[in-house]
Amino acid sequence: MIMENVTTMSGFLLMGFSDNHELQILHALLFLVAYLFGSAGNFIIIAITTLDPQLQSPMYYFLKHLSILDLSSLSVTVPQYVDSSLGVSGYISYGQCMMQVFFFTGFAWGELAILTVMSYDRYVAVCLPLHYEVIMCPRKCRWAVTAVWLSSVIPGTLFITIIFSIRFCRAKIIHQFFCDVPQLLKLSCSNDYLVMMGVADFLSAMAFVCFIGIAIFYVHIFSTVLRMPSAESRSKVFSTCLPHLFVVSLFLSTGSCAHLNPTSDSPTALEFLFSVFYTVLPPILNPIIYSLRNETIKRVVRKLLFNTKSTG
Repeated sequence: MIMENVTTMSGFLLMGFSDNHELQILHALLFLVAYLFGSAGNFIIIAITTLDPQLQSPMYYFLKHLSILDLSSLSVTVPQYVDSSLGVSGYISYGQCMMQVFFFTGFAWGELAILTVMSYDRYVAVCLPLHYEVIMCPRKCRWAVTAVWLSSVIPGTLFITIIFSIRFCRAKIIHQFFCDVPQLLKLSCSNDYLVMMGVADFLSAMAFVCFIGIAIFYVHIFSTVLRMPSAESRSKVFSTCLPHLFVVSLFLSTGSCAHLNPTSDSPTALEFLFSVFYTVLPPILNPIIYSLRNETIKRVVRKLLFNTKSTG
């Protein structure tokens, strides 16, 4: 009955990963566990980088905002998918879909922007250490973070403005677990599709600029690190830079694969996997990666846990 009314309903039908109800429940439970785990990890990072005096440098200030963006990004997509999967129908209203597009694209752009700022911070710390306190002073760090959050409004606003004006010529079935822009593009009429592609191309060009900036910073970082005479100094730099590089690589590679591949009416398991990799996996892995490779964070977390057990 739902499938018959797809063309006339005002919202969309999220197909998710399977049309089997038992599998939908299993996927929902897995996503719920992943959401709780990722939310807890990011909340811990936010809490310790806010409260602990040892974690007040620019690097941890930016890490805190990365965790805020990760937590927000997870909260935009996963709870809605869990709710729609457990509710059998998979229905998402037009308004909820537009809100997902606005906030998810905004948070995704914000994550790329803050990762670019973090790579610049590591570049200054490694390549220009004598000027670090001047270049990365608190006022400039606040301005950088403000620019990240303000710029994150742009993608969502552009997409929403276009989507509100387009007509959907096909059945409103989204072969994804959230309102993904490429899937919405596929449902639109040809003329509207071209306008939306123009916005997508502009944002892709901006993302490519960020990628080039990150690549240039890391070329300088690694060339400087390899010239360091002390093995201990090299190890210390790698411990802070490699996690960041891994996060950037995972986010950009999977996101690019998901958006550059043409959408199909019957997506493969690999396409669904890519969507999970760039939407769900980075926000879950970021707290783990940064904490495992960072001795200061591990020391603060151990102190927090030890004090909690002692008081308990």
